[in-house]
Amino acid sequence: MAILDVQNESKASPDDLPSLVFSDEKGNIRDIPDLKMAGMSGRTLVLPGHDEITPLPFGSTLFFMPGRSPIGWNPCENTYRQYKSPDNRSKCFAVSAFLPPGYVRTLLPAAILQKSPPALPLWAYTAVGWKNGRFWAAGIMVDPNPHWDPKYFQDDEGLACLVRKALMKKPNNRLLHHLAKCALEYHCFAAKNCFYNRWELPLPTSPSCNAGCLGCLSLQPAQSCPAPHGRIKFVPSVDEICDIAIPHLEGAEDPIASFGQGCEGEPVLQAKTLKKAIEKMRCNTKRGIINLNTNGSKPEEIAGLCQSGLDSVRVTMNSPDQSLFNAYHKPVGFSMVEIKRSLILSKEKGASASINLLVFPGVTDREKERDRMIKFIRETGIEQVQMRNLNIDPDLYLKAVETGGHSEPRYNIRKWMNDLNDTFPDMKFGYFNRGNSSPQSHGGTERKQQFSL
Repeated sequence: MAILDVQNESKASPDDLPSLVFSDEKGNIRDIPDLKMAGMSGRTLVLPGHDEITPLPFGSTLFFMPGRSPIGWNPCENTYRQYKSPDNRSKCFAVSAFLPPGYVRTLLPAAILQKSPPALPLWAYTAVGWKNGRFWAAGIMVDPNPHWDPKYFQDDEGLACLVRKALMKKPNNRLLHHLAKCALEYHCFAAKNCFYNRWELPLPTSPSCNAGCLGCLSLQPAQSCPAPHGRIKFVPSVDEICDIAIPHLEGAEDPIASFGQGCEGEPVLQAKTLKKAIEKMRCNTKRGIINLNTNGSKPEEIAGLCQSGLDSVRVTMNSPDQSLFNAYHKPVGFSMVEIKRSLILSKEKGASASINLLVFPGVTDREKERDRMIKFIRETGIEQVQMRNLNIDPDLYLKAVETGGHSEPRYNIRKWMNDLNDTFPDMKFGYFNRGNSSPQSHGGTERKQQFSL
């Protein structure tokens, strides 16, 4: 990442910040006490504020970033410095944290591109440092829902036994076999819920899509990094869907049956199948939530699904700005007009409506983007903004959406959220879809979370 600007806006003393960490070629991580942790908002170097870092949460993963040199703050020289090994021969790489569900990053790792850097896999790269015997990450908790705590998804041996039993009972259900692979090979938390008989159940249905998202989790061009999930290759029958969904809605704890997953394209392209499946589910049980995660491209189809019994609609977007949206999502045959209409019609038909906002430091955390979001919420009346980290190589994304936004002063994500809550007191922030009895998403003062360094 080329460095275009710097901002020193941290209200805390840089001396109190965590130390810079780096990795060698073998993945050994060390800290440099003389340099302090820095971060990046887009291509702008910044020092993190104490209200936007947290002790590294349980369930996080640390990565080194090949082809990226670490940058820290030198408090003695009052400037940023690229760290190099003392012998000038050993390679040093920037380190990133990948935060668990419920946390949104506030800053990218402070790094500069080396010569011919490789493309990075689809993860959400987060600034990280070291202080008082533990790692610290640039992130804030936006949703405390315990259903997605990593501790509930660690028993792989027990899960494998449950998967075998389920497949023995329904050996011909192709969708169940697909979810078994997602649970065991890709370690998808939602797919694991299918076999634990609890919470949110994924129902992937669509092998096709009408968008070409740069960070698509199930389909990437050959020259790019591999997609982390295999895309479903068939359209399940109504019976295959309902054979899994109805027992889950009837018997699972706080059940959600959710169309639109990372291992598929756009579910509304299979609207006829979804409509029949939803109607069959609701003929058998009124329990639980039937949810649709969608790109919002087909408002009339979505309205029809709501009439059939769909309870909630969540539209994914990186920005309400059409140019930013196009740069990342690459929509085919739809625009923000259709997305807004989908959300408005969903509410008119009695479903809850929310957006899945793909948050990226340097794009989301800008005053103009805050103003665009306020306008979008006024126009659509959505009830929740789910804040999700955008998984992508930072340099790839910034090249795609480059708008000169780096010249705008950075707008702290926490302040961004507070401003929206002040404007819409009843609107919620969150990270997860909600069942009927799930802990509620939070807003306003409940979001505040600070730790002593």
